[in-house]
Amino acid sequence: MDNSALHIAGVDILPGEQRQLQLPVASLYTDTQVSMPVHVMRGKKPGPKVFISAAVHGDELNGIEIIRRLLQLNIKLTKGTLILVPMVNVYGVLNQSRYMPDRRDLNRSFPGSKKGSLAGRVAYTFINSIVRHCDYGIDLHTGAIHRSNLPQIRANLDDGETLTLAQAFGVPVLLNANVRDGSLREAAVNNGARVLLYEAGEALRFDELSIQTGVRGILNVLSSLGVMRKRRLRQKIAPFVANRSDWTRAAASGFVCEFAKLGAYVEEGEVLAEINNPMGELIQQVTSNRAGIVIGKQNIPLVLEGDAMFHIAYFGSAADEVVEHIEIMNEQITPIATPVI
Repeated sequence: MDNSALHIAGVDILPGEQRQLQLPVASLYTDTQVSMPVHVMRGKKPGPKVFISAAVHGDELNGIEIIRRLLQLNIKLTKGTLILVPMVNVYGVLNQSRYMPDRRDLNRSFPGSKKGSLAGRVAYTFINSIVRHCDYGIDLHTGAIHRSNLPQIRANLDDGETLTLAQAFGVPVLLNANVRDGSLREAAVNNGARVLLYEAGEALRFDELSIQTGVRGILNVLSSLGVMRKRRLRQKIAPFVANRSDWTRAAASGFVCEFAKLGAYVEEGEVLAEINNPMGELIQQVTSNRAGIVIGKQNIPLVLEGDAMFHIAYFGSAADEVVEHIEIMNEQITPIATPVI
């Protein structure tokens, strides 16, 4: 693994150096230049190069906070390189929007094009300025607006090294997920990098469980790669792989009375929610098609027919153990103290 000068945004970063950079992307209508913030840390010894990216969808804010907290830790690398990019879709963050100003989904625009749409140009810049240098990556995401995800890792778990990294992250739920066409994960894998996608929380909200779990997970992976010193874990959270998951959808429109909570185990045929009309009359009971764990759910108590309501992952006989390890994960999170007034 080469440890010569790393060239990003016209700057050479040498072994043992840390640099904060501004990676230029297309300007706004006002001719105001927009830049992607990048923080690069390099160890003195050769080693793996890892990128951590957040806010590919501009309304997914947990990842920005995860990277901020990582920077506050003043991580000391024993070897290798760590590249932190807290806002890939700077435009979306400015507009509190999932999408780019050209109405495209950046995470369906990779690897992009130097002369393409705005989304394509940002994707091209990120791949060629950051990802092409790296051996590994962790891409941080949340659920969509009004939708929460239990902390989980999605990756190609058929690849042995990727599976090892996913297990090291330390969340109970691992999804063996195919790459999406045009996604950052697909483009990074095509560039030779192994990538974990961390999903946790809800768009436009900070969620403390998701943030702390993400920080610890990244540190665990960096430790596993030897980029930083080995960490002592208070209690190991064994992960379980789900090779299948499905969304349960509403068969009617109305007001929702929810029973199943995020992280809960549900039996086949169990009532997850009831949909009522405005007069309180029952229209439909939403039931689980199979036994599994609720790893994602809609939060708003209004549904239209066909809306995705509960995302359920299937673990077979291991489901009880998954629930136990979800409880362990929750217990390990220290709540932020409320200031005394």
